[in-house]
Amino acid sequence: MAVAIGAHVDQTDPVAEATARGASLVQFFLGDPQSYKGPVVTYADGAAALKGRAEQAGVDLYVHAPYIINVATTNNRIRIPSRKLLQQHMDTAAEVGAKGLIVHGGHVNKDDDPAKGFDNWRKAIEATDIKVPLLIENTAGGDNAMARYLDRIAGVWEAISTAEGAENVGFCLDTCHAHAGGNPLETVVEDVRKITGRIDLVHCNDSRDEFDSGADRHANFGAGRIDPDLLAGVVRDAGAPVICETPGGAEQHASDFAWLRERL
Repeated sequence: MAVAIGAHVDQTDPVAEATARGASLVQFFLGDPQSYKGPVVTYADGAAALKGRAEQAGVDLYVHAPYIINVATTNNRIRIPSRKLLQQHMDTAAEVGAKGLIVHGGHVNKDDDPAKGFDNWRKAIEATDIKVPLLIENTAGGDNAMARYLDRIAGVWEAISTAEGAENVGFCLDTCHAHAGGNPLETVVEDVRKITGRIDLVHCNDSRDEFDSGADRHANFGAGRIDPDLLAGVVRDAGAPVICETPGGAEQHASDFAWLRERL
């Protein structure tokens, strides 16, 4: 089966990074993932030129939004800047011709009712001008996370289903996060599809930690704690493009691709 497999790369020249890996898709950040400063395109010729060059080369681009975005929180000093940052990254992702913008599910505070977080997600979807698919990603840790456990993902999906623009919201399934978050990889594709109806992208990563550890530490394939057959099974069952967010550069990524293809 021919699955499109790519990697997370530096954004200076994503098309060159794709070529170096023999990949037809790549993912990158637009600036510092830990900063509220707006997105920055470091491609020398600018966003429009990057879009044109990627199209010419047949490379699909995906943008990962900053980790600090948390549109679910009840803390307005985080939620309001998060929404603003999400829109800025959405706008720039559209300018570079991205096929999707990936964002983490965020979390609420310890004493908050999770329903508030679900409703904040609905409000965020309604407030955002969604120009490219917005892909919500499951996360590995935190008891108050919006997208670690299946029941919370279901809460988010139910809330956003009534929002204007909901048809442009998809799901990114991360294998390391699912494993570390306590979701069995044997059934996770089916479990997520029952809730969301779709999986748009797979982040295929091995995990340095045990099942349900809550730790988000990626490993190269075969160097972590996830059964190789389960990783391949998720990719096969999901039938979506794959991004490897595994350590290393082009050489390590090419060998991770080969490892995965062999098992598919």
